[in-house]
Amino acid sequence: MNTTIKLAVASALFAAASTASAGIMIPAGDWTLDIGGNVNAYYTNTHGSGASVAGGLGGSAPAAGQSSNTSNITTGLLPNFLTVSGKTRENDLDVAFTISIQPGAATATAGTLGSMNQRQAFLTFGDKSWGSIKLGKDLGIFASDAILSDMTLLGVGAGAASVGNTTLGRIGTGYLYADWKSQIAYSSPNWNGFSFTAGVTQAWDQLSSNNGATTPVNYSATSTGRGGSEPAFEGKASYEWAGDVAGKVWVSGITQKVQSLGITNLGTQRAEAVDIGANVNVAGFGLTGYYYDGSGVGTTLQMLNGFDTAGNKRDSNGGYVQATYTIPNVGTKLGISWGESKLDKTAQETASNLVAKNEMWTIGAYHPLTKHLNLVAEYSDVKAKAQDNTEGKAQTVSLGAILFF
Repeated sequence: MNTTIKLAVASALFAAASTASAGIMIPAGDWTLDIGGNVNAYYTNTHGSGASVAGGLGGSAPAAGQSSNTSNITTGLLPNFLTVSGKTRENDLDVAFTISIQPGAATATAGTLGSMNQRQAFLTFGDKSWGSIKLGKDLGIFASDAILSDMTLLGVGAGAASVGNTTLGRIGTGYLYADWKSQIAYSSPNWNGFSFTAGVTQAWDQLSSNNGATTPVNYSATSTGRGGSEPAFEGKASYEWAGDVAGKVWVSGITQKVQSLGITNLGTQRAEAVDIGANVNVAGFGLTGYYYDGSGVGTTLQMLNGFDTAGNKRDSNGGYVQATYTIPNVGTKLGISWGESKLDKTAQETASNLVAKNEMWTIGAYHPLTKHLNLVAEYSDVKAKAQDNTEGKAQTVSLGAILFF
């Protein structure tokens, strides 16, 4: 569990999460198996008002002049994880694998269970002298540090009004979703705090929510299929340091050819994005700053709404700032964050209800009731503004708990 959480979920976010990740260690011949995960659930109440914005994260009114009020019991941004991993040392190589499933806590519709995901299935091999190679499905490389630094990873954030396997946290209101991708990646050793990762990942289709489609739904990297004639290329580099003033800085990027299911004139073009971020921690205080810039990418999912219906690239950018403080001897972490994601219409487009900007304020309290169990309270205020200046708003209060084992 230590390996899984550190690589893919929450130990990069809070010390409470990493120290609670004990796992169940099982010797099995040449292997050491580790079974672990987390379970979380939240009561959420979302008050929505205003217009419906295509690709927007604000609430929408059921009728003109009215508002909506939605209560759910659901999983937060971090899905429930049940993970089995194993490691061994053979022929001077560290060999390991991870397989996990993510059952939801929500009831999707009357009498049916919420969705279940399979986000991880990968192997690694390598040595501390030269690094490691990963093959399989895991968290994407680009924008991964943005989501792992987001305080709402242990909470809810945006998107609580729609029942699903997870909420959105700050996805779409400060960073693009790193996603869980099939990949072949190389990670360097740690050279006095500096390290990098580079890899090829499965390419996304390019779709547009204002062109009859709402989400990229298929993967392909064939010359005649979807996703382009080649995989996506992703990479990141970071420098991390310890001490009384500890911290980390990072940059990452993605580029891929894109084709289309829903945009007739797109042809084959290239979408790309870069980001930069930093964390600093001193005397219980934490500060995070993050910024991204893209062309041919959207505001939430990387390849959603990146092009207009004529096949012209849209530009996008965004970022967030976050401040936290851990109360001494109590352990409660208090946090406040603000972020936005913006999408520019092309010169050929007229104003529409397609999203122009998602913006969110979040305040939260994360209390370690035990070393494994954290109580969480959050309030998030989201505003979505469309290209035609119509707006949708949503305010969400969430209360719940997350347990690591």
